[in-house]
Amino acid sequence: MLKQKFYTELLMKLTKIPLLLILTFSLGLFSLMLTAESQPQPPLADPNSDQAMPIAIVIHGGAGTITKENMTPELEQQYKAALKQALVAGYHVLINQGSSQEAVKTAIVMLEDSPLFNAGKGAVFTHDEKNSLDASIMVGSDLSAGAVAGVENIKNPILLADKIRTDSVHVMMSGKGAEEFAASHKIEQVDPKYFYTERRWKSLQQAKAKDASQALVPTDEANNFKFGTVGAVALDANGIISAGTSTGGMTNKRYGRIGDSPIIGAGTYANQECGVSATGHGEYFIRAAVTHDICALMQYQGLTINKAADRVIQQKLKAMGGDGGVVGLDKAGNIMMSFNTAGMYRASIDTQGQVTIKIYQQQNPADSGSAENQQE
Repeated sequence: MLKQKFYTELLMKLTKIPLLLILTFSLGLFSLMLTAESQPQPPLADPNSDQAMPIAIVIHGGAGTITKENMTPELEQQYKAALKQALVAGYHVLINQGSSQEAVKTAIVMLEDSPLFNAGKGAVFTHDEKNSLDASIMVGSDLSAGAVAGVENIKNPILLADKIRTDSVHVMMSGKGAEEFAASHKIEQVDPKYFYTERRWKSLQQAKAKDASQALVPTDEANNFKFGTVGAVALDANGIISAGTSTGGMTNKRYGRIGDSPIIGAGTYANQECGVSATGHGEYFIRAAVTHDICALMQYQGLTINKAADRVIQQKLKAMGGDGGVVGLDKAGNIMMSFNTAGMYRASIDTQGQVTIKIYQQQNPADSGSAENQQE
């Protein structure tokens, strides 16, 4: 009965979620409650039970010069709605006893399918007027990992990365070889025209006009330079942490440039203690081994995940001249969001069911707090 009360209250808190998602969410909870009456279940994140295992999820949609002054109210609501949809979808996996890797994939697929973010459908164009996609995923319990780089016809690169993790002896594949592997494992492929969006095309033309040889971070409708990489980190009821990241890279990139997103230890990392997904200027994140370094500081120096992340993002990365941010969580479900830019699209549901959706550096009371106070 305690679990039933907890999930009922959580559902009531998320009343601002669109009706279709609420119905889907309710059916899942109802099914879970019926099953719990008939057979033993692994513990879930019921805060009223001392023996419950925590569950939590945190996601991001990119970091950069994102300011409220340069964001229209309509566009801001679009970003918040897209973040919420992905967040709730991932959390729905967790409360139905799904694995953290499934929660990560579910959330990232929804972000990849949105034209708002620089991943999947919303990916930027290369100098050669193509869309070149990268992704990676890692599971902390066994350190298994999969990554893909430079693919041009994979609808959801995060799914291919995970298939490489589970069905291959390799960790990373790239280009045509990765696309052949995808075809042999029934990973959805699309006509490259699927990735075309007018604003990304215009961004490429602007970048070429400015400097034909220079790769640029993508610009959004408000003409803000930003890093649009997406990512997610989740903790499931079995105590397993997974992390994943997906991106279209830099506008006008050349020569097969690959950033940090598909690099394990740079753009994505997870072990039994923590999980981290990064977004930012990839060359710096690779050189600093950002995501691994954060987890290493926790393991070898005993830092909390927030202190470890701030040391890397606010000190080490800044000293190198690198911009960007990270999200993550530890084995207790403590949420981390650290970035050294004006904003980062980010959202989380913690172990108490508290929902947070934020964009800007300065905290807006309406963007965080208990779920019933969410105004989006």
